Amino acid sequence: MSDDFGMRVSVLASSSTGNATYIETPQHKVLVDAGFSGKKLEQLMQSIGRDLKDVDSLFLTHEHTDHIRGAGVLARRYPQLTVYANEGTFNALPHSTGVIPPDQLQLFEMGTVKTLGDLDVESFGVSHDAAAPQFYQFYHAGKRFAILTDTGYVSDRVVGTIRDADAYVMECNHDLEMLRMGPYPWSLKQRILSDRGHLSNEDGANAVMDVIGPETKRIYLGHLSPHNNVKSLAHITMASMLQEQGLGVGHDFNIYDTDPEVADELFVV
Repeated sequence: MSDDFGMRVSVLASSSTGNATYIETPQHKVLVDAGFSGKKLEQLMQSIGRDLKDVDSLFLTHEHTDHIRGAGVLARRYPQLTVYANEGTFNALPHSTGVIPPDQLQLFEMGTVKTLGDLDVESFGVSHDAAAPQFYQFYHAGKRFAILTDTGYVSDRVVGTIRDADAYVMECNHDLEMLRMGPYPWSLKQRILSDRGHLSNEDGANAVMDVIGPETKRIYLGHLSPHNNVKSLAHITMASMLQEQGLGVGHDFNIYDTDPEVADELFVV
């Protein structure tokens, strides 16, 4: 009988104010992004019955604060942690990150795959207003989990890379009308709406329609803006657009919300 419990995942928290995702296999425990204080990340991990002292790797997507706020603190507090990012991201980390010990840094260039024992990790570039933004797809025991947020559009290359994964975190940053009518200055609205900004609810649904396949069972709606979106609207938009295309929402796969403060339960991919 195999002792491989599969790949387990929890979206610890996700919004435009902070992001972190936890992934574990029998041999590895890793984080993608650390967009919270060290204390908050410890609390989020404890809420799913896990401890940061057991995490061996942190994969950074880009240098924006909502993704790296706690990266330096975690690296200094947990010396077993290896921090992965591409050179552009490392060079763009703000001074507020503090020192990451050099022996804990590991370059992970865009469009490559790293093998960590029983976990393969693939990086892929996205279109966002950061130095060299990249996201990740994780492979274990024939299963795949992909994260795609912080992109203004989804290229054919990205679609081909992450098509028919078993589970996704997909960006649904804003509702178009809420953004247009909201309090942001026009320059910020233009940035969000640009090809280097963020996916709207409709964009996220269209991206899911491009990548979903027979293996796909879970879609998590991530990186919602607290000013320009609400969970119910993102969820309804995603579900209705997929249903209009005859896709089996609630039957072939399920849609899940994420929260800016509360971790989703661990699930097996």
